[in-house]
Amino acid sequence: MNVETATTTVRDTQTRFAFGKNWSHFLSGMGEQQVEFATESLRQKLGDLTGKTFLDIGSGSGLHSLAALLLGASNVHSFDYDRESVATTLEIRRRFRPSAPWTIEQGSVLDLEYLRSLGCFDVVYSWGVLHHTGSMWSALRNVACPVSSAGILFISIYNDQGYRSQLWRRLKRFHCDSGPLGKRSAELATFFATWGSRIPFDILRLKPLRSFREWKNYYGLQRGMSPWRDIVDWAGGYPFEVAKPEQIFRFYRDLGFILEELETCGGGLGCNEFVFRRAR
Repeated sequence: MNVETATTTVRDTQTRFAFGKNWSHFLSGMGEQQVEFATESLRQKLGDLTGKTFLDIGSGSGLHSLAALLLGASNVHSFDYDRESVATTLEIRRRFRPSAPWTIEQGSVLDLEYLRSLGCFDVVYSWGVLHHTGSMWSALRNVACPVSSAGILFISIYNDQGYRSQLWRRLKRFHCDSGPLGKRSAELATFFATWGSRIPFDILRLKPLRSFREWKNYYGLQRGMSPWRDIVDWAGGYPFEVAKPEQIFRFYRDLGFILEELETCGGGLGCNEFVFRRAR
């Protein structure tokens, strides 16, 4: 079976992490610093967006939709499958840009008719979303639909680590299927697997809290979340699919896109980021 045309076997909508509920916890940590950091981060990838239309697929908190407006986007449309994520995005709009040309609604990237109804956009943005849909390759194909002629597509997809990715998938499924005790155990396992190894090194360097502070500052500024909420998001992020960078490159090349920028996670844990331009 060709991996680039295959669809996942994950079809059950009952086993799904409550991404929106987790995002709602981030509102208390979002302020001007987070907005400035997100805006600069988006500027580095996409440059000035003055006069451009911007589609945010899987808006989550809505932070990067807001950043697009601050970079000059003439119109922003945000949607998310999770209604609590939609509510969080609405709250961000109310706090920071209540009268902006910013449309927010509930929708699914797997609904091709819905995407077609939106029309075309100069920039289509979907960061860390499509691998959580339960049908990643269909979602990857669908997001090409609203990209205008010579438009930009910016996506990030979890890196395929082979057997390690399979282990992460099992842990995430376990988290979603478990009660409170099972969820806490999965979250603690995630913490020690991703950050626990740094603790003894920090102690040996007589700086026991160094990594934690760096972690807290990074996620607090970049995504407006606490470190622990990020652990919960990672432990529970199911459905969960992955891809190698070359698979994504070939997939969009065949759809008529040119790769303009690629930032990988070095073959390790995390997302690879892609900026494509529609060539035809």
